[in-house]
Amino acid sequence: MLVVIRTYYGKGAKKLFGLLEHHQAEVQSLMCAVNGLVSYTLARDRRGGFSVTVCRHKRGINQSVKAARGFIAKYAPAMSLAAMQISEGKVITHIKNHDAGRARHSLERAIQF
Repeated sequence: MLVVIRTYYGKGAKKLFGLLEHHQAEVQSLMCAVNGLVSYTLARDRRGGFSVTVCRHKRGINQSVKAARGFIAKYAPAMSLAAMQISEGKVITHIKNHDAGRARHSLERAIQF
């Protein structure tokens, strides 16, 4: 699995996240269409925000970056934004809450024996 983190800080970032929140349903639909998507998170912080996309392969990562750029071009063409920062990498560990519960239950059973 691969991950891409898109960070939006600086000029226009807070306004962009207001726009993303307003169009939340479309953002979800857009990202759910990404080939090989494992998970997607969009988060706001005090300086702007970031997204974290996990995909099974590089093709999905590239598609998610293209989708993000396309959304911004469509909904914020006149918005003056600082460049989005992109970090990509290979996933070492990816835990979902239900995975953590199963692991904890297995560990508890192993300790009882």
